[in-house]
Amino acid sequence: MDAIVGTSALKAAEDALELAVILPTFKEADNVEEVVRRLDAALAGIAWEAIFVDDNSPDGTAERIREMGRLDRRIRCLERVGRRGLASACVEGMLATSAPLVAVMDADLQHDERLLPHMLERLRSRAGLDIVIGSRFADGGSASGLSAERASKSKLATRLSRGLIAGELKDPMSGFFMLRVNVLREVLPNLSAVGFKLLLDIFASARRPLVFEELPYEFRERSRGSSKLDRAVALEYLILLYDKAFGRFVPTRFALFAAIGGLGVGIHFAVLTLFFKALGEGFGTSQTIATLGAMTFNFFLNNALTYRDQQLRGPRRLFLGWLSFCFVCGIGAAANVGVSTFLFEYQGALWTLSALAGVLVGAVWNFALSSRFTWGRY
Repeated sequence: MDAIVGTSALKAAEDALELAVILPTFKEADNVEEVVRRLDAALAGIAWEAIFVDDNSPDGTAERIREMGRLDRRIRCLERVGRRGLASACVEGMLATSAPLVAVMDADLQHDERLLPHMLERLRSRAGLDIVIGSRFADGGSASGLSAERASKSKLATRLSRGLIAGELKDPMSGFFMLRVNVLREVLPNLSAVGFKLLLDIFASARRPLVFEELPYEFRERSRGSSKLDRAVALEYLILLYDKAFGRFVPTRFALFAAIGGLGVGIHFAVLTLFFKALGEGFGTSQTIATLGAMTFNFFLNNALTYRDQQLRGPRRLFLGWLSFCFVCGIGAAANVGVSTFLFEYQGALWTLSALAGVLVGAVWNFALSSRFTWGRY
């Protein structure tokens, strides 16, 4: 009996999972089967699994992955509902595996899966190595799959990131890399997990210089599906840079919420001027319209940017979200007036400081309650 148990344990050790490939997906139903076929060919002889993290794709991506997973236990689907974001999806996928090594790559077939065994070999053979990066810009690499516009944006983003990371990393914007799971857990408490650039986030969050190697590869052109990059993604990158530089002083989401609130003040006065001065409406009517206009502007911009990872979609959710946001902000406005009046009339504070304190109280109130009751409830 002991011999049988020993043989089973030895067999299990030989088959022990070594590598997990994390593939974040959104509307990639046409690509997932081909990705698995290519991984199977590239990783022959390696104990691996593929974890697809799908953000509730409307095209049936998750269903396709689960169909494959029923026939192949190496294929797993982690479906997320009510939140989005490539970086956060990758982190959740990496935390869901028991493998000691994890690779991140896209499911759009632009990353060269044939580089994975070479990445694995570098991590196997060099004990102190933390991470291996597939680089488009290292000697021998190519970004030919990028359009001219995307290539120029990538170079600009690389220059902007220089002050956040130690070491001469040629391609900090790469979305194709392999690392040890213990390195992820080391940086996890400091990760922002915002937007698309997880590699930059990992390097900027590390308390020590990470030991890395870059291996060149050719970035392919996308043959099927459509790119998920848009202007909001560029803004998310700037948000990530802010978070790594200043987020420990003023939380990034609050800073963005407050900035949009400042824009809302401009919208308020523009609408007020239009109705009161240009159209001749009464001040009370004009002020009411301006207030609702500013709240509506703030709600939709916050929904698109501040809470993009929890974005409300569909007419019903948007309407209920707008109602709750207006209700919360209405109470916040009352708190603003109450605090500023109390400080000015009863405490003798300067009117400017009283007004500023009221604004701050209202902003914190609006942020805290809308985070919980407008977006957090979904």
